[in-house]
Amino acid sequence: MMKKIYYLSSCSTCVRIINELELKNKKFEFQDIKTEKITGTQLAEMKKIAGSYDALFSRVAMKYRALGLDKIKLTEDDQKKYILEEYTFLKRPVIIVNDKIFIGNSKSTVAAVKEEL
Repeated sequence: MMKKIYYLSSCSTCVRIINELELKNKKFEFQDIKTEKITGTQLAEMKKIAGSYDALFSRVAMKYRALGLDKIKLTEDDQKKYILEEYTFLKRPVIIVNDKIFIGNSKSTVAAVKEEL
């Protein structure tokens, strides 16, 4: 039984979702990706459930444009490298419940997590 959330404690949206879903009362393992970097193994595990690094990759990160990544075609390997190098490239939060993964903060994603719990 796996219940885990990858999030940023400094991200008000992540904090709001954690509170809204009452995750602190539901025996979740919390990983603040700023203070506890994502490992290659963890990212591979997320990719296995999500199906691609693309699903996990954030294009709204400020560094995405700053590094000119919006002007090039990124491969899955590129996306993996950037997510491991810089936590800001992981779409947040990532919530794993058993063999299901929920990525990002859209209303529909949050509703789907609620249903799963």
